[in-house]
Amino acid sequence: MSWFESFVLGLVQGLTEFLPISSSAHLRLTAAFAGWQDPGAAFTAITQIGTEAAVIIYFRKDIGRIISAWARSLFHRELRHDHDAQMGWLVIVGSIPIGVLGITLKDAIEGPFRDLRLIATTLIVMGVVLGIADRLAARDETGGRHRAAKQRKSLTDLSVKDGLLYGLCQAMALIPGVSRSGATISGGLLMGYTRESAARYSFLLAIPAVLASGVFELKDAGEGHVSWGPTLFATLIAFVVGYAVIAWFMKFISHKSFMPFVIYRILLGIALFALVAAGTLTPHAGETAG
Repeated sequence: MSWFESFVLGLVQGLTEFLPISSSAHLRLTAAFAGWQDPGAAFTAITQIGTEAAVIIYFRKDIGRIISAWARSLFHRELRHDHDAQMGWLVIVGSIPIGVLGITLKDAIEGPFRDLRLIATTLIVMGVVLGIADRLAARDETGGRHRAAKQRKSLTDLSVKDGLLYGLCQAMALIPGVSRSGATISGGLLMGYTRESAARYSFLLAIPAVLASGVFELKDAGEGHVSWGPTLFATLIAFVVGYAVIAWFMKFISHKSFMPFVIYRILLGIALFALVAAGTLTPHAGETAG
């Protein structure tokens, strides 16, 4: 992998990680369209450490408060009902599904799941799901001609059951094209949470899973056509760009709909199917290129 490729892929990772459009799919597609070799699951997982570092810095006050309350609750029972302490446990509980499935499905993640036809399918299907969830949230927030607005849940209402459901949604993102933020935000909206609450928990929940995945894949870094230097460079680019994107995204969702992302996902999925059907791209384009 050249330094230019690593720069472009790091930029793509930073731009797409927090948006509900799937960073892993866009890394895969960027390589396919450019005629580069697929960077692979290890490169993707390691560069995601950069974007998760951006999450940690952006939410540093929330994270510090949660870790402190959770740690103190281990020794002081009266603190176990504190919201921040409970959030610590809920992030742990919600991380279990993706941890178990990530190890179980490792070979599929690095192989069959990277088929462009599957990516196109998940882009479209999850785009429709996000669109439905977004419409339901908008209806509750604004009400309608014959109904009053409905109060949606915040993170103070988060339960163990909801935490596990969030975790199952996050685990779906093991398939490129699903989108970690897209799946968890959709799940949160369908469970009745506000857009901001769904997004905030989605980003907090991703931290343990992404960091663990990145560390787990470190042993495979530097093998094949992807060396350590370009991988670290792409991770740095992903961190810088990712921080700017998350700051913008949290402001955007406070007063805007997810529909632009829904439309983009569906159009991209259709275009990808068309390119594969026309023979312009093969389902495994990029896997042996470069």
